[in-house]
Amino acid sequence: MGITKELFGTTRDGKEVYAFTLDNKKGMKARVINFGAILVNLYVPDAQGNVEDVVLGFDNLESYYRNGSFFGATIGPSANRVGNAKFEIHGKTYQLDVNDGPNNLHSHMELGYHKRLWDTTINEDNSVTFFLEAPDGDMGFPGNKKISMTYSLSDANELKLSYHAVSDADTLINMTNHSYFNLSGHKAGKIEDHLLTLHASHYTPVVPGAIPTGEIAPVAGTPMDFTKSKPVGQDINADFEQLKLTFGYDHNFVIDNADGSLREIAVLEDPKSGRKMKTFTTLPGVQFYAGNCIGEETGKEGALYAPRKGMCLETQYYPDAINKPQFPSAVFGPDREYDAVTVYQFV
Repeated sequence: MGITKELFGTTRDGKEVYAFTLDNKKGMKARVINFGAILVNLYVPDAQGNVEDVVLGFDNLESYYRNGSFFGATIGPSANRVGNAKFEIHGKTYQLDVNDGPNNLHSHMELGYHKRLWDTTINEDNSVTFFLEAPDGDMGFPGNKKISMTYSLSDANELKLSYHAVSDADTLINMTNHSYFNLSGHKAGKIEDHLLTLHASHYTPVVPGAIPTGEIAPVAGTPMDFTKSKPVGQDINADFEQLKLTFGYDHNFVIDNADGSLREIAVLEDPKSGRKMKTFTTLPGVQFYAGNCIGEETGKEGALYAPRKGMCLETQYYPDAINKPQFPSAVFGPDREYDAVTVYQFV
């Protein structure tokens, strides 16, 4: 148990970026950097003790300046999409960056929290906390904000992500981690044979551009049904409009009985390695993205990344919740602090 710190690179304006490695007694390691609060590596043993890095990413800082797929990134203040790149709070309209057709995706491609240098504290409980402050009007969002994001690793093989934010004005906060998992190893190929269970009997259908319609629809009888374990690839190419709109799975699933407590929401299992990952969260939704649009590029250790070679389970408030009053509210401010916990546990 312990945390090691090493130089990872230097920012374009000459500031040092550090990597922090957390390890536990089970042979698991998580390596995170204070640029973008990014999870760079996650080393996990299989039942035979063979260790693989199970998240996609890069070996160098310069690649994270591009990072068009958001590998490992902490997304904020608003993950996922905002319809027409605008929203209204207390009668005032706020305009965001138009960067995904007519919509906003992940706050800002270049200025989002995933491309900022965070302040860092190493804690005694085998955790690292990253801190960020953002002024009123930053990227179009109201409120002076103080953000913290903590990674911790337990001897129960739990990688815990804890988020906290305060704002002096009501604002949109909907953060997530954008790690792409491949439980066979980040360079092992496609994830379509991974077995997925989602404790979600409903999802939010989308229109072209992947903005939710506002409907909360049952998964029963559709290819969106993961209430019982099935291979990711089993129905991914089905003749089903929702899958055609997003080139495969890229949808928000409505977590059953979500009440703000930490609960198991998903189980992902790799038949080849035997690795199994359980996901827990306090949040009401999870974006299951099957990596359909990963661009062909070189990742860690010279690995060639391409579509569906990793998949995301991005815990969140529902996409475009700010414009859908029927969805759980993602507005936070002086009377409501933002707190969220997500845990990825390997069993």
